[in-house]
Amino acid sequence: MQNAVGRVAGKVALITGAARGQGREHAVRLAEEGADIIAIDVCADIDGVNYPGATEDDLDETDALVRKTGRRVVTARADVRDLEGLRAAVRQGMDELGRPDVVVANAGISGSPAPAALIEEAAWQTMLDINLTGVWHTVKVSVPHMSDGRGGSIILVSSMLGLRGGGYMAHYAAAKHGVVGLMNSLANELAPQRIRVNSIHPGNVLTPMIDNEQFRRTLRPDLAEPTMDDAAKIIGQFHMLPVPVIEARAVSNAVLFLASDESEYITGAALPVDAGAVAKF
Repeated sequence: MQNAVGRVAGKVALITGAARGQGREHAVRLAEEGADIIAIDVCADIDGVNYPGATEDDLDETDALVRKTGRRVVTARADVRDLEGLRAAVRQGMDELGRPDVVVANAGISGSPAPAALIEEAAWQTMLDINLTGVWHTVKVSVPHMSDGRGGSIILVSSMLGLRGGGYMAHYAAAKHGVVGLMNSLANELAPQRIRVNSIHPGNVLTPMIDNEQFRRTLRPDLAEPTMDDAAKIIGQFHMLPVPVIEARAVSNAVLFLASDESEYITGAALPVDAGAVAKF
């Protein structure tokens, strides 16, 4: 193994949803600070999701960006809804890099806004299957390899809507609130094994999850062809800080902190990175 320098030097980080957006940024940021990366993504469109999914080319780009930092990376395709497929992908990464010291359960989707009573059954189920069960699956296949006394850090990616409600987003908010309950339970269970578990709660982060036609039109139905700048004027109204959208790098810096030994006494915490949206009243 090559020598590593940085805040997570010599650690192995497992990241789901790593092909693009926040997941890619987490992979690159942790690699910059010395971690080797197991990068997993489904690389496919998801039925019922009104924006394109990541592609194999996207995952290849994550691979290239991590290697550019000088760290090692193993990529694999897996759907977090498929427990055995995910288990095989994690094993593939471990065979080359070793057991994960850091797990970032990042894979997730956003849904089409709708009144709770009008959300389609399939849309509700897909949301929970990916955004909640998929997080549990990620932990389920990782923890047995982390329970060797060396400890580790598990970071569950929730949302600002995991800490507050969101009109017309009941399925998304329900899943993301569930992640908080899972995090608190895991923190209690795994503390004796020196495994810390925390959740992170991003706000409106500039990634393909919000930078897509469907989301822009939802926010700006008054415009025929709304741009992301047009949508950002609405998004910024939810923030306490005077910023329109949140850069993915800011979320990754928080992930890095929770992954590093700097947060060695922090477990069971829910950390918002939302420009003050949850606290605003």
